[in-house]
Amino acid sequence: MILRLDHINVRTANLAGLVQFYTEVLGMSEGERPPLGFSGAWLYAGGAPVIHLVEVAEPPKPEGALRLEHFAFAATGLAELITRLHAQGVDFRESRQPGTGNVIINMHDPDGNRLHLDFPATEAG
Repeated sequence: MILRLDHINVRTANLAGLVQFYTEVLGMSEGERPPLGFSGAWLYAGGAPVIHLVEVAEPPKPEGALRLEHFAFAATGLAELITRLHAQGVDFRESRQPGTGNVIINMHDPDGNRLHLDFPATEAG
């Protein structure tokens, strides 16, 4: 039985840049990571390690490496996030989900991975 999404694993040749983006822009925290024998970082949200970064020597090539279309997080604090995105100069697109009215923020991290953040309709301005 599947219980929930546990984590996303992302290969990157820009480990420091991705750690900085996810901590400073999205407010995640870098946390404990087992001694796996290769370089990387685990990024935590809500006390759980939800993004596992694996450092590689060369950026993955789109034609050969696994690429996700996007990954999504449920979130709160829409106004604060938009303020941080503007302050950090991060391009994003805001939309409303038909039917629910939820606010969707789409952006890309420094490696070009698309992120989708879902905010409850009650946070819409």
